[in-house]
Amino acid sequence: MMRGGKVAVVGGSIAGCAAALAAYRGGADEITVYERAAGDLADRGVGLAVHDARYAELSSAGYMDAGMPWVQLVRRRWYVRDDAAPAPVGREIAVMPFPFRTYNWGPLWRELRSRVPAGADFRAGTPVTALRPEPGGVRVETADGAEHVDLVIGADGYRSVARAAAFGDVRPAYAGYLAWRGAFPEARLTDPGLWDDEDCVYAVFPGGHVIIYRIPDGAGGRRVNWVLYTAPPPDLDLGLGLDLQLTGPTSLPPGGLTEALSAHLGYVADELLPPYWGAVLLATAPEELFLQPMYDFTAPRCTADRVLLVGDAAAVARPHTGAGAVKALQDATVLESALATADTWTDALDTYDTDRTLSGRSMVDLGRRLGGALVQGTPDWSAMDQAGMETWWRQADGTGAFGGRELRR
Repeated sequence: MMRGGKVAVVGGSIAGCAAALAAYRGGADEITVYERAAGDLADRGVGLAVHDARYAELSSAGYMDAGMPWVQLVRRRWYVRDDAAPAPVGREIAVMPFPFRTYNWGPLWRELRSRVPAGADFRAGTPVTALRPEPGGVRVETADGAEHVDLVIGADGYRSVARAAAFGDVRPAYAGYLAWRGAFPEARLTDPGLWDDEDCVYAVFPGGHVIIYRIPDGAGGRRVNWVLYTAPPPDLDLGLGLDLQLTGPTSLPPGGLTEALSAHLGYVADELLPPYWGAVLLATAPEELFLQPMYDFTAPRCTADRVLLVGDAAAVARPHTGAGAVKALQDATVLESALATADTWTDALDTYDTDRTLSGRSMVDLGRRLGGALVQGTPDWSAMDQAGMETWWRQADGTGAFGGRELRR
């Protein structure tokens, strides 16, 4: 078993904290985490979901535990607008099992950050400017200087400096539609009795859908979290730089929606969604709204020389997969095992790459397939019933990887 070595983690979010923990457990002597943001990442308050089976695996591996605030979901209810339906939630067309735990990104990050070993050097507000291969390792450059490390773990998201150093020609590709996201305190919800605590809502319409579920707020309460997926009108000036191939897609931060984008969100809420779920979207304050263009990509490999990629730095799958955070944490478990059992750095990187490159590709493929089924080529939802929806979902999910694939043992 290989022990020792100096490891640099580029990125200090969920993936980065998990990678730092993996490097420590895998035997690294020195760990430095470079995080570009200077502020508290725990301020980010959007939701994510983890399948119960994936939670069990990650808990067993020591990357999640019951101390991380969560809300249990049990079922998924599908609704379509029907102006003849007596209930404001719309007409229910199907109910499916949905065994997921939901989390709030910020509190989950805080919990993972607290588990990073105290001996690791966490440098907030320190962006990495370049990575340069050197004999026996990599030179990590920042505005403060440079240092030689044995291994770089790229955990810095879809605009990854580490991926650019390893695979400079890999860039995100815009998928043709957007995700509006919002979250607000549950106390603002009107008629909460119309929506069971354990339900995840899929409210569907021609050309898109919104997913709505509760998440913890990290302080003993809960928030309403939603994600709306749909393509904007072709003549709408988005101001997102979607055609700039050199820079790639650009997100709009909380409070940054343009007047045109806000108007289109209002149109979807008022005209396409059942009244109750449309009102949920409209109850979100401007400073609680942000927008993400949908994109996907996968690097040809997860390793190159002494650079290893985890999370979104390696592959970005559209969020329809329900497995973004799961994949990042699974990457960390495989990384820990690879480092702990290998005799050389080369062996460790090869072991990791063999497992995670294939997994990343499969999730990107799933995201594209679900994006086609749920947004780009939606069926006639109004004609669907329970049996029809179950058949449609089996075809959309394909290999049954929704929620993430089982970890290889």
